[in-house]
Amino acid sequence: MSDGRRGVVLHGTGGQWRVHLDDGSTGVAALSGKVKHGAKQKLAVGDRVVVEGEPEDAVLAIVAIEPRRSQLARRNPSGQRGERIVAANLDQVIVVLAVARPEPNERMLDRFLVIAEADDLPARIVVNKTDLASEPAARARFANYDALGYPVHYTSARSGAGLEALHDVLRGATTAFTGPSGVGKSSLMNAMYPGLDLRVGAISESVNKGRHTTVGAHMHPLPDGGYVMDTPGLREVGLWGLPSGSLDQCFPEFKALIGACRFADCRHLTEPGCAVRIQVDAGRITADRYASYVKLREEVTGTENEW
Repeated sequence: MSDGRRGVVLHGTGGQWRVHLDDGSTGVAALSGKVKHGAKQKLAVGDRVVVEGEPEDAVLAIVAIEPRRSQLARRNPSGQRGERIVAANLDQVIVVLAVARPEPNERMLDRFLVIAEADDLPARIVVNKTDLASEPAARARFANYDALGYPVHYTSARSGAGLEALHDVLRGATTAFTGPSGVGKSSLMNAMYPGLDLRVGAISESVNKGRHTTVGAHMHPLPDGGYVMDTPGLREVGLWGLPSGSLDQCFPEFKALIGACRFADCRHLTEPGCAVRIQVDAGRITADRYASYVKLREEVTGTENEW
């Protein structure tokens, strides 16, 4: 590994990358020819890199990309095959929803949680905009996720409710904030860290869907240690590299039942003697979570067939 300075990639555009160096400074860097043509992985936000060059240089050279300890991926835009790495070297994923405007989409939440589980990333849930609806009703709606082991935070960027506890879990960690557009990810970070000065989009009253105001993933150094990544609203999140037979391992309530079905290769769909479906029928696994499993199973199977 080179003896150059090390840092974390914050953002990239047009072949140039903003890097937060370990000495606290930031600089613009581009891949050296050797790395561009010889690297085994494409550079992504969150990657730790080694740069060379003088402090007065307008553009530093990225001469090495350090191995990743984790990554978060999404489907390529416009229906292209393959994956796009959203972020590297994450410690946790925080999925943000809103109690209203836009209405929470638990199916999308389950998709995000499965992606985190598949990448062995701890996940938390933030239910934002509690000033717009009844918090007790929101707590009842998401109680099942808390019971499954996903910590749930109830927040309001407007009133400040719940921000102190959320701030505590961000300190010193590298965190991806993800979720649908318009739920207030940027607003939450602005409320906790005013110096980040992130743009926040208005809600379209006609379609009640957030406009995409964050262009490309941005990693932001936090003043008390760690990084937080604000992503664009993810319109389409895909599951890549996850075998359909492993999907049940990404649902915590299914894990204890693996191996309990009549057939070892049970898909938990229509097979007789399926331990998962027995628990669904008994109400011990929610019908909504099971419906998410079925939908994601179809998606993963279709992805396998594409390759």
